[in-house]
Amino acid sequence: MQHTDPNALPASIALIDDDVEYTEFLAQHLRGLGLQVHRFADSDELLADTAPFSYGFYLVDLMLPGIDGVELIRVLRRRTHAGVLVVSGRVAEDVFSSVVDAGADMHLAKPVTFDQVVVAIRAVHRRVIATESGSKEWVLDRHAGQLVAPDGVRVELSEGDLVVMECFVEAEGQTVTRELLCRRLGRPVSEEPDNTLSATLYRLRRRIERATPVVVPMQSQSRVGYVFRAPLRSV
Repeated sequence: MQHTDPNALPASIALIDDDVEYTEFLAQHLRGLGLQVHRFADSDELLADTAPFSYGFYLVDLMLPGIDGVELIRVLRRRTHAGVLVVSGRVAEDVFSSVVDAGADMHLAKPVTFDQVVVAIRAVHRRVIATESGSKEWVLDRHAGQLVAPDGVRVELSEGDLVVMECFVEAEGQTVTRELLCRRLGRPVSEEPDNTLSATLYRLRRRIERATPVVVPMQSQSRVGYVFRAPLRSV
């Protein structure tokens, strides 16, 4: 039986809050604990990042420039299994229910101490690790040309999709480089990011998302490639 470290913290965290002074001091506190902290002044700034869904944890304010914090949580939950903690001063009766319904793991109301934030991050991250360790696998059915999600839904794949998914199977959870994907898809290998390749991966993701509510564990690794962060085998 796999046990999780109760003191474990995520390797990286995206801090999305437009309170500059607050985020500066909170980031310093978290970095002192060994975390890699990336600050974003609004939701649009995060989503414009080269790899917005690759962070190990998200700490989100609700009153944000750009798209609303609740809508940002919905976007994150469609793209990543990472923990999402809301720390916000918004006062309304439905705040807690709205953020939880959107997919947040926990909500803390400001004012809150940095130590309380760390305790909450640990608690959420511990649950995320435990959930992932017990998650069901995805299955690539090569003969049928389908991807079987953990909930049993079968997703029809194009020939290009099959090639991509076979690369993920062979990678066994490691990053599949853009160069390898281009070669396997019969496309020229370029030093610059391949927009056609990005479009192919985007269409594959959308095809899966339309078929199943299960979060798609396919993530972009900035300027390197893509990784499938879930158990995956082929039959």
